[in-house]
Amino acid sequence: MKNHLIIIAALLLLAACTGKPKTNDPNGKQETKKTVVVPSFNADSAYQFVAKQTQFGPRVPETPAHAACAEWLTAKLSEWADTVIVQEFRTRLFNDKGIDGKNIVAVFHPEAKKRIVLCAHWDSRPYADHDPDEANTRTPIDGANDGASGVGVLLECARQFSLQALPEKLGVDIVLFDLEDYGPHQSESERYYDDRVNYWALGSQHWSKTPHVYGYKAYYGILLDMVGGATPNFPKEYYSQSYAAWVCNKVWRKAMDLGYRPYFSNELGTMISDDHIPMNQIAGIPTIDIIDLHPESSNECFPEVWHTLNDNLEHIDKTTLGMVGDVLLNVVYEE
Repeated sequence: MKNHLIIIAALLLLAACTGKPKTNDPNGKQETKKTVVVPSFNADSAYQFVAKQTQFGPRVPETPAHAACAEWLTAKLSEWADTVIVQEFRTRLFNDKGIDGKNIVAVFHPEAKKRIVLCAHWDSRPYADHDPDEANTRTPIDGANDGASGVGVLLECARQFSLQALPEKLGVDIVLFDLEDYGPHQSESERYYDDRVNYWALGSQHWSKTPHVYGYKAYYGILLDMVGGATPNFPKEYYSQSYAAWVCNKVWRKAMDLGYRPYFSNELGTMISDDHIPMNQIAGIPTIDIIDLHPESSNECFPEVWHTLNDNLEHIDKTTLGMVGDVLLNVVYEE
C-alpha cells in the first residue's frame, strides 16, 4: 500500500509540473503566463558592423566616406526592415555655414501603434580636438566608439528583429542621426557659445521637428552613445533621469537582472547634451541616453579616447557591445 501511495503521489506531482505555467489573478482566477523568447545578441556580428563603418574612414558629412557609409547603412537596414527612409536635410553649422545631412530610419512593424525608438549617431567628429598631440587636433577621427559602436549594436538588433518576430503589437523604429558631432572646435567653443542655440545634435533636432512620419509618437526612446569601450560605466545620465526616470528604471532594472550591475551603475550621472535632448524637448518622446561616463577621466567626463585619434577599432570591446545589445533586446522583447 505504501508503494502504491508513493506512485500516486509521484504521478500527481508530474502532472502538476507538466502543466502550462500559471500565475494567480488577484480575483482568484488562474491565468496562463506568457513565455517570452528573447533572441541572443551576437557580439561578433555587432563588432563587424563597427569595423565596417571605420573602414570607410572618418564619416564627416559631405565627404566621400560619409556618402559611402550612408549607402551601406541604407542597404544593410533594407535587408531586415519593413521600410527604410533616408531623411535628407540641410541645416547650418556653428559658423553659419550651410551643410547637408542624412538621417536614416529603419521601420519594423509599421502598422503597430505602440512604438519604441532606438537611436544612435552615425557621423564622426571632424576634429580630434582633444588629442594630446596638438598636431592632430584638426584631423578627423574614426569615431569607432563615438558613433560607430551604437550603430553597430543597433544594426545587430535590426538583424535579430528580422530573424525573430517582434511582439505582435509592438513597432520599433531605428533612427541613425547625422550631424551630431559637428560642433565647434574646442579652441573656438567660447567664441561660438550661445545658450539659445544648440550647435550639436543637428540631425536629432531636425528629426524631432519633422519626424519621418507626420505626427509620429513613440512610447519611449533609447539612445546609445559610446557603448563599445573596454571598461564601461553607464550611470543614469542626469537629463535621462530628469525627463524619463521610468525608462531609466526599466532599462537599468533589466541590466541588473541580467547580471550587469557592475557596469550599469544606479548612480546619477552628469548632464550630457546629446541627441536625446531634442527628442525629449521638441518631439516629446521620453528618451534616455546609455552613455559611457567616467568622472575621474582627464578628458572631461568621457573615455580617454573621446575626440582623439585613438577612438579607433583597437579600443572597441566585443563584451561591452554584447552586454548593451543583450539589455536592449530583452527590454524590447519583454515590452
